[in-house]
Amino acid sequence: MSAAAAIHTLIFDVQASMRALIRTSMQQLGFREFREAGDGEAGLRHMIAQPAHLIISDFNMPNLDGLGLLRAVRAHPPTSKAAFIMLTGRADRDLVARAVQFGVNNYLVKPFTVAQLKEKVETVFGPLT
Repeated sequence: MSAAAAIHTLIFDVQASMRALIRTSMQQLGFREFREAGDGEAGLRHMIAQPAHLIISDFNMPNLDGLGLLRAVRAHPPTSKAAFIMLTGRADRDLVARAVQFGVNNYLVKPFTVAQLKEKVETVFGPLT
């Protein structure tokens, strides 16, 4: 079994098509365990109910945005060590700086390629194969 297959992943994005794209890209990298949500509040409930190893979250979501979700995950001891990759169409320095301040592990700008996603995940977890 590859290292990727052992990593449980949560995917949070308001657009179902983007969640499907992320899931398909992750499957190409060997990931097998996924849960998804369309907003930050639902995502946080998923994470608290059953913590995952990796969260890939959009920044711009209703109810609780990606930064709020990141802060909540980091503040809750059972989830605080999960890897968190922020995914967004906004590449401004202020957003990146705030995400880093709150403990993001990596940052991925839309649109992205499978190779870029792999690079960001491997920066956090090491080689996937």
